[in-house]
Amino acid sequence: MSMNIVLLEPEIPFNTGAIGRTCVATDTRLHLIRPYGFRINDKNLKRAGLDYWEKLNLTEYKNYDDFIERHPELTSPEGVSKLWYATTKAHQTYADVSYSPNDYIMFGKETAGIPEEILAEHPASCIRIPMYEEERSLNLSNAASIILYEALRQNGFCGLKKEGELHRLNYKL
Repeated sequence: MSMNIVLLEPEIPFNTGAIGRTCVATDTRLHLIRPYGFRINDKNLKRAGLDYWEKLNLTEYKNYDDFIERHPELTSPEGVSKLWYATTKAHQTYADVSYSPNDYIMFGKETAGIPEEILAEHPASCIRIPMYEEERSLNLSNAASIILYEALRQNGFCGLKKEGELHRLNYKL
């Protein structure tokens, strides 16, 4: 089981590439829903994702309806996965909810977010990142990382390496 990041109609290749790299580093599956604001082979997408892009667990969809149809576990009452909608229009924060290890976190396109028609159908699943009231939003790749790492933290980091070593120097605790 692993977490899932869903990008609904992403527009900026760098953001998608950076999110892809984060997904590889966290064993998270990336779901991309068309239309995109770039080509999937865009050099900026690959540049942001570096050599991680080839290791990415990626699934693509024609549109939002295709995504929902291909994931019935998200709409069944006994579903083991939940779909969270990251939006500046939510009443609860990303830290107010409990994530399961195989949940999905959806982010909308950079210029418009997730359509309000979708959000209105799922108000209890909408989450936001608190920020200064004068600002509109955070960068998409930063927002995805913030929420993903909270979900991973709540689940004990799901088998991720939690400590590192110095390469050249030693230190004593």
